[in-house]
Amino acid sequence: MNKKSERITVVSYFCGCGGLDLGFRGNFVYHGQKYDRLPFDIISAFDFNEKCVATYNNYFEHKATVGDLEKIDPNSVVGADVLIGGFPCQEFSSCGPLGGLESQRGQLYKALIRYMNAHRPKVVVGENVINLERMNKGEVLKTIVSDLEAPGYRIEVWKMFAPDYGVPQRRTRLFIICVRDDLKGFPKKPIAEYVNNHHSVEWAIGDLINIVDESVPNQSQFFAASRARKGNGQGDENNMRNKPAYTIRANPKSRVQFHYELDRRLTVRECARIQTFPDDFTFGFAKTTSISQIGNAVPPILAHTVAQAIANYFQELK
Repeated sequence: MNKKSERITVVSYFCGCGGLDLGFRGNFVYHGQKYDRLPFDIISAFDFNEKCVATYNNYFEHKATVGDLEKIDPNSVVGADVLIGGFPCQEFSSCGPLGGLESQRGQLYKALIRYMNAHRPKVVVGENVINLERMNKGEVLKTIVSDLEAPGYRIEVWKMFAPDYGVPQRRTRLFIICVRDDLKGFPKKPIAEYVNNHHSVEWAIGDLINIVDESVPNQSQFFAASRARKGNGQGDENNMRNKPAYTIRANPKSRVQFHYELDRRLTVRECARIQTFPDDFTFGFAKTTSISQIGNAVPPILAHTVAQAIANYFQELK
């Protein structure tokens, strides 16, 4: 699959700092394991957030563009075999404003539909939070799926608990897999190979415990915030050494948990490790911005697992 003619082209919407895109590209090392280069070439990527795009462009050879996908004419975007996009989750997240489909951000998934109508990609992969399936007793997700089907696509929603796929973090995400209805077959949902063997937070960050400088990028950066004086708010609990970490959240000041052993909050690098970013993926902004980018991202090795399933499907289409 390395010949240029056999590569699969990808356009990325809502690319953020690049977690989903890194999974689709592959060719990175995390915790000593190599994640193979996959047959996808990302030929165009967009995000509204300039700082996310700067982080993205600092890592990838191909470059993302700052753009408002609510306003961009899809006909001005290059056509591709695959469209990917973790459309904004804030209006569906249990920690967000829960504006749902009534909000402007809650309508941004329709940018995917506009592209689908304009270019008819073979496969579309959307990603969002688990709370999407709970809102309004499932009606919100049903509406989104119905809207994505309308351009002529068959759809499955894959619910994936990240620790079951090797991510050292309790995080559940929905992947909305769309296949153009003139194509045969469908990607197979990845097998959860770590169901009884979850990676712990200590497994992910234990080697960083005595590092207090930038010999590992972003390891010196953490919030000195104290614990809440009362209540048991998220972010005020210690991670448990032998279990996956709490979810890394995009609201950093109040949502960054404490280390499993040290009396401090997690560093930017520890958050990135828990999200499965490789250590050479660096975050160049202030702590608040960097942890927000990390928390909003798709864990790259979870994305790689999904991308491998999509790559296998394209192989079957030949």
